Amino acid sequence: MKLVHRSRALSTALALALVGWCASPAIAAPGNMAGMSMEKTVEVGGAPMYPSKNIVENAVNSKDHTTLVAAVKAAGLVDTLSGPGPFTVFAPTNEAFAALPAGTVDTLLKPENKATLTKVLTYHVVPGKVSAADVLALIKKGGGKAVVKTVEGDSLTFSKDAKGVAITDDKGHTGHVTIADVNQSNGVIHVIDTVLLP
Repeated sequence: MKLVHRSRALSTALALALVGWCASPAIAAPGNMAGMSMEKTVEVGGAPMYPSKNIVENAVNSKDHTTLVAAVKAAGLVDTLSGPGPFTVFAPTNEAFAALPAGTVDTLLKPENKATLTKVLTYHVVPGKVSAADVLALIKKGGGKAVVKTVEGDSLTFSKDAKGVAITDDKGHTGHVTIADVNQSNGVIHVIDTVLLP
């Protein structure tokens, strides 16, 4: 009888240990023990971002990017940003969208404004995988500024200031990278504090 209790206690302890291990933010648990792998994650919006997942699969888990995800869905860009890429996405937070003039987001999300919304969103995307180190190297090479063409067709200007890496849009608005190098299976995300406008 004692042996059965001991065996049950050991099984329970093992199960709890495995559950705790799989729940760790630095571990990906694909569903079977043989497929488990260690992944270096970055936390964004209270959720780990897994390098083995694509941009959309990760973004939907960030509580700081619900507005961006809604906008991507409204613009019909889910399939594009789930594709092979690679893409570099400068991802504005909910706070960044909230800082726009009242009613701007609601207006952009209307079906009749899909083209404008798509233009704004693709202005936040650069072709290829551009790391923070790449951006800093471009700024240095450009004598303090780097101009990069976006998927939308217009350019973003990168520089350094007291807050770190600054991004200036075509309208003269400047934002900053708050979390850099969030690697994805199809590119990289850099979280920013401002919505950029072409």
